[in-house]
Amino acid sequence: MLNLVWPIFIIISFSYAIFSGNLQNLNTSIFDSVESAVNLSITMLGTICLWSGIINIANHTKIIQIINKLLKPVIKFLFPEIKYNQKAQNEISMNMVANILGLGNAATPLGLKAMETLQKENKNKNELSNSMIMLIVLNTASIQLIPTTIIAIRSSLNSKNPTAIIFPVWIATICAAITGITVTKLLIKYSKKREKI
Repeated sequence: MLNLVWPIFIIISFSYAIFSGNLQNLNTSIFDSVESAVNLSITMLGTICLWSGIINIANHTKIIQIINKLLKPVIKFLFPEIKYNQKAQNEISMNMVANILGLGNAATPLGLKAMETLQKENKNKNELSNSMIMLIVLNTASIQLIPTTIIAIRSSLNSKNPTAIIFPVWIATICAAITGITVTKLLIKYSKKREKI
């Protein structure tokens, strides 16, 4: 669908610029956009490399054990099916930490590793297990204490106060996480009741 939508937008934009005599403005905006995209990519790359490195170092130290102990009650509540799978718990813990730090791009490989481990435990390989569904919900609606990615974007766009969005982000992500977890838990409970019937 996007393969069709984007070319249409581009053709309409060029046609309008030619007929309205704004071709020079179009050229200027294209080069300005390219420059902004490169600057944003460099800023994001630096941020992702920094936090990915920190998470990788933490993975090989005792910090991961401390984090696991802190998150264990939460993981037991959210993922009751994997209470004996230490590897899955570790990977989910690191994924949750990356999401809490607002590192969506750094959290993705960790989430994929956790998903792969959960798939090995999954009895029906053609359907998502309850734990896999919960992990997807957590990644989609995760609590972010430090929205690093958004702050990096705002900094690259010369925001006067890039950290001003922290408090609204807390409210939005906490509401999203509570809603997502509650609905998922209710649907899991409902599906288990239907299976018994």
